[in-house]
Amino acid sequence: MLAKEMKSGVVVVEKDVPIIIESVTVQSPSARGAATLYKFRARNLITKQKVDLTLKGTDNLPEADFRKRVVKLMYKDQEALHLMDDEDYNQYSISLEDAAEQVPYMTESLEGTYALIYQDECVGLQLPTTVELTIAQCDPAIRGNSATARTKSALLETGLSVHVPEYIKEGEKIKVDTRTGDFISRA
Repeated sequence: MLAKEMKSGVVVVEKDVPIIIESVTVQSPSARGAATLYKFRARNLITKQKVDLTLKGTDNLPEADFRKRVVKLMYKDQEALHLMDDEDYNQYSISLEDAAEQVPYMTESLEGTYALIYQDECVGLQLPTTVELTIAQCDPAIRGNSATARTKSALLETGLSVHVPEYIKEGEKIKVDTRTGDFISRA
């Protein structure tokens, strides 16, 4: 696959290792005849380490023997998340250590979760950009000075703590950005 065609979420092989592209930055040349550079922030799917690549637009990397499968969370135990494929009902497991960034956003009712399958083994998860979670605990709103947008800390059903506006109450559903962990809006 040509560097100029790669986007976020694409899995390619670099030095015999599958990597998933997380972000792309295009650097235009300042001189005539110079090549446009594409800077990629990627993650090694085996070791989970971040990888930085800089390629010219015509450089080529092979696509990985890789699949994305729509899955649902079946259950979580002390060591792993156990997932089930929505289409063929295959079951996959991924260690809690490998999915540490995604665990605070996962519920059994979460739609749009993809398992990243490489050589018939789950090597990662891809969550939707926003998830709806219920507030399990938060302080009540305080009356008074409301000239500024004040926030308070709220604990969500999955154990994630986020800052929400003061008017949000316990038991409400909110939308949270899975990339940053920030409150977006009421659900």
